[in-house]
Amino acid sequence: MELRQLRYAVAVADTRSFTRAAAQCFVAQSALSQQVKNLERELGVALFARTSRRVELTPAGHAFLPAARQCLEAAERAATDAAAAVGEVRGRLAVGIIPTVVALDLPAVLQHFREHHPQVRVSLRVGSSDAMAREVAAGELDVALLGLREGVRPRGVELRELGRQALVAVLPPDHALAGRQRVHLHDLAGDVFADFPADSSGRAQSDHAFAAAGLEREVAYEVSSPDLMLGLVGQGLAVALLAEQIAARSPAVRTVPVADGPVRVEYLAWSGFNPSPATRAFLALLDGPAATR
Repeated sequence: MELRQLRYAVAVADTRSFTRAAAQCFVAQSALSQQVKNLERELGVALFARTSRRVELTPAGHAFLPAARQCLEAAERAATDAAAAVGEVRGRLAVGIIPTVVALDLPAVLQHFREHHPQVRVSLRVGSSDAMAREVAAGELDVALLGLREGVRPRGVELRELGRQALVAVLPPDHALAGRQRVHLHDLAGDVFADFPADSSGRAQSDHAFAAAGLEREVAYEVSSPDLMLGLVGQGLAVALLAEQIAARSPAVRTVPVADGPVRVEYLAWSGFNPSPATRAFLALLDGPAATR
């Protein structure tokens, strides 16, 4: 049994296709199919049920897959640790990102990281702060960039504060408050809002501020994309509360400071339990100059 055979079998299981698995593994489909057949012959069981249009795991395949993944992960960690022993950082770095990062120039940081550690494979995933904090604690992500309201700190992860932003009112150009120097939450409470989905950390910042002020508001549009939110505001359909740097992406909106508005805190999160060499290298990079905006 060879590691490449395990890698090919896992790729077929993930993609449900020999064609897509071959492309993912950068190998000819015929070579991949032959290696999977050789593996099945050695095991004495069929791992996949195949037709010309479908590929599915057999019961034996389902039983085989978890241990195969663990074997590949152990082999990768062994190679990574061996390289680290002689000062070379290898392996992978899984990074989670909220779509509203402003405290960190992530492309510049990743470019710098790549220059110093070209053997590290970086994967990026966009998600919500709450979900990504749990994934970091579970070891599914190495690091994550989170945005949380003041006073909230997720459990089970290490945190480094990257920056704070007072959210501003984002208004259509013809809004009655667009020319004001400053507004209060009660000035906005009667407007229709666009905001992040309910129960998300992005939404919690504004919800908590209005609740603390004893105010209610109508959120008519729930969206995950800040750019779509800006589009809704630009069309005059809603107002929003966002970091000023995010609102600056759109010339079709106006921003006004909110005297009693929410403050968002951006964090870098990682697990303190046995971080990989790539994770330690990334954290060390962020200790250097010009990492944050």
